[in-house]
Amino acid sequence: MTAPARTPLRPPANTLSEHIRRTLGLAAPVIVARCGMLIMVTADTIMTGHAGPAELAYLAISFSPHITMLVIGIGLLTGVVVLVSQADGAGRQRTCGQIFWIGLANAAVLGTFWALVMTQGEFILHLFGQSDDLAEGGGRALGMFAWGMPAIYGYVATSMFLEGIGRTRPGMFVMIGANVVNVGLNWVLIYGNFGFEPMGAAGAVLATSLTRWVMLIALLGYVLTMADRDTYGLFHRIEGPWRLQARFLRLGAPMALSYSAETTAFMAITMMAGIMGAAEVAGFQATMNVVAFCFMVAIGMSTATSVRVGNAVGRRDPAGLRLAGWTGAGLIVIAMILLAGAVAFWRLPIAAIYTSDATVQAIILAGLAVVSFLLICDGLQAVLVGALRGAADVWPTTLIGFVSFWVVMVPAAWLLGPHLGGGVPGLLWGEAIGATVAAILLAVRFQVISRRRIAPV
Repeated sequence: MTAPARTPLRPPANTLSEHIRRTLGLAAPVIVARCGMLIMVTADTIMTGHAGPAELAYLAISFSPHITMLVIGIGLLTGVVVLVSQADGAGRQRTCGQIFWIGLANAAVLGTFWALVMTQGEFILHLFGQSDDLAEGGGRALGMFAWGMPAIYGYVATSMFLEGIGRTRPGMFVMIGANVVNVGLNWVLIYGNFGFEPMGAAGAVLATSLTRWVMLIALLGYVLTMADRDTYGLFHRIEGPWRLQARFLRLGAPMALSYSAETTAFMAITMMAGIMGAAEVAGFQATMNVVAFCFMVAIGMSTATSVRVGNAVGRRDPAGLRLAGWTGAGLIVIAMILLAGAVAFWRLPIAAIYTSDATVQAIILAGLAVVSFLLICDGLQAVLVGALRGAADVWPTTLIGFVSFWVVMVPAAWLLGPHLGGGVPGLLWGEAIGATVAAILLAVRFQVISRRRIAPV
């Protein structure tokens, strides 16, 4: 049997400044790409908000279960970036392409499964105690998400493969173009231009689903036509596919559980907002959209940190692992402090962007006052998760996520929100408490892991 192609290992960074430069070089295009993904959601939110507060509420209540289902699958697909970065760091480039095809096959299965679940959107929202109106309108929108689920998972698997080999710019360019397509489709489908019936929230979601197929086709086309596609084994037979699948699931399954613990906790809090009323859930959605936009910086830094830690594991370089992880953590704290200040300073114009409804604006303003405190610890815990993910430390990270989000955050949000009448700000203070606990526990865990003997999975 022919051995996988092997090229020289990626050299380690020798100084802190080199670590910073490499981390930012990887993170910047990922941040732009992730921000582009969220700009798509933001465009949906803003354009739907101007179709009326009821349509914004439908979008908000449908988005929460959708993002929960989506992120569970993304957690499973995380095995792509971990395995690819470790193989690339170890000089086993041909294995990277085999991992990519395994990831793409899993994406297709996952996408089809969740698409079928989402067709029962109204039933799902009724289960979460939503009113008949919110369940009907939100269920109609949730059903539209089904059409794009195989595409978004395929796009994620493809982008994770590229990020794992340190090639982050293609995803950035695809996402920039996708936003142009999405806004145009929104204008047609939300408001009923060019003779179409106005669809409101459902039209915004359908536009997103169609755009996701454009994204997948564009990025997959790039990968299959790369000049070095043979180096990465993209058209080579997969050697031991079931063994590779087992490794993929060994990493991805606990990460899926970790992601699901976090996202289902946030979904539970969104449902609390929905129970408080349509205005509250609309204001909460807009506020969380601002949080999510800032969080994309953390996602980009987390991805870069994960790749650099994975490369260090592939080289069996414990000192490089430690410095890569703590460099990412330090950079995200600085970035989130700056973003928190910006949100606090521009609260009024931010609220006005989302809606002209005075009641919903007031809720957004009150929520954004808390967001400035939430961002820093939320960003830090995300990057530390990325560092631990790159080291393939998955089960302890999953347990920390469950404790932080379900044992601490959800009860705190219920106590400070609906129970004590704290409204949307109370829900957000609960989130801030949960993120703080997660950041502390993950920092301790990374300190422990970074002192141990390391080996690729």
